[in-house]
Amino acid sequence: MAVKCSKNLHALTTLKPCAGHPSGWTLIEACLSLAMASVMVSLSLAGLQRVQNQARSVMCRSHLGQWGQATALYCLDNQDWLPLDGAPNGRSLRQAWYVNLPLSLGIQGYHEQAWRTNRALSLPTSSIWICPSNPRRSNGINLFHYTLNRHVNGSGSGNQVKITTIPNPDQTIWLYDNAREAAVAGWNHVHTNLHGLGAHFGQLGGSVIHPHAKDYWDFELDRPRIMPRGMDWIPSLRE
Repeated sequence: MAVKCSKNLHALTTLKPCAGHPSGWTLIEACLSLAMASVMVSLSLAGLQRVQNQARSVMCRSHLGQWGQATALYCLDNQDWLPLDGAPNGRSLRQAWYVNLPLSLGIQGYHEQAWRTNRALSLPTSSIWICPSNPRRSNGINLFHYTLNRHVNGSGSGNQVKITTIPNPDQTIWLYDNAREAAVAGWNHVHTNLHGLGAHFGQLGGSVIHPHAKDYWDFELDRPRIMPRGMDWIPSLRE
C-alpha cells in the first residue's frame, strides 16, 4: 500500500513533458516560478508607484516655486508691498493673494476655476493651483491646495507689509501644502502626510523646502511646532 501511494504522489508532482521537449517541470518548480513572477510584478508596481509619487512631488514643488516668482514680481511692481491675504474663504474679488499673484503671472485667477465650488469636477494636475498628491476636493464653497501663512501680513485680511521689513525672508513660510481648504491660515492647516510623510513649503525668499513632518509637527502632543528649525511662521519672533 505504501509503495502504491508513493507512486501516486510522484505522478501528481510530476508534469508530463510537452511534445518535442526532453523533460518537464515538476509541480514544485512551476509553483516556484509563479511565485518569482509574482514577486517581480509586485516589485515593478512598487517601483512604478515610487516614480509616480516622485513626479507628483516635483510638480508640487514647481507650483510653489511659481507662486514664489509671482510674489517677487508683485513686490517689484508694488514698491515692495506684499499682496493682501484676502478672505480665507476665497471670496475676495479685488485684493487677495489669490487675485493679485495670478495677475503677476498672467494666468487665470482663482475665481475662473470651476472646480473651486464643484467637487465633482476632475482637478487639473498641471495647474499651479493644484497639488497632484492632494486628494482634497471642494467643500462647495472653496478649495485651496496651497495656503498663505496669515502670520506674515499679520491678523486680518486688510493688513499689508513690505517684504523688505521681513527679517528672514529665506526662512519665512509663505505658502505651503494645505491639509484643509482655506486660502489663508496658520500652522494648524499644514499637511503632515503628503509627499512621503512631509509637506512642501514655499519660503518668502523664493525657495521651496521639504522637511519631514516631525520637524514641524509634534506628534506626541499632536500640535504644530511654532518655531521649527530653519522655518519661521511668525517672522517677528526671530528679529
